[in-house]
Amino acid sequence: MDRIEREKKTVAMMIAVYCRRHHGALGTDLCADCAGLLEYAHKRLDHCPKGNAKGSCRRCEIHCYAPDKRTKIRDVMRYVGPRMLFISPLQAIRHLISELR
Repeated sequence: MDRIEREKKTVAMMIAVYCRRHHGALGTDLCADCAGLLEYAHKRLDHCPKGNAKGSCRRCEIHCYAPDKRTKIRDVMRYVGPRMLFISPLQAIRHLISELR
């Protein structure tokens, strides 16, 4: 699995957890807002100019998220980030390692 696909999987898991806890989504279903955010994030990852050589989006000098979407994804990351180690330990460790690059 390449870096972009791993990032997509991670962001999908994080948005799903956030949606379940904040919007009462059941199973893999997402509310309309979270589904739109996930689609937007996947689209941004698909068109990332750095491709698989990319680092963390947080540290990137190219901000490809619109300001409102950046705020929403930041809220998701702030909520789910500390809980990721308990939810998906392997994915959390991979994400932390990629943040250090």
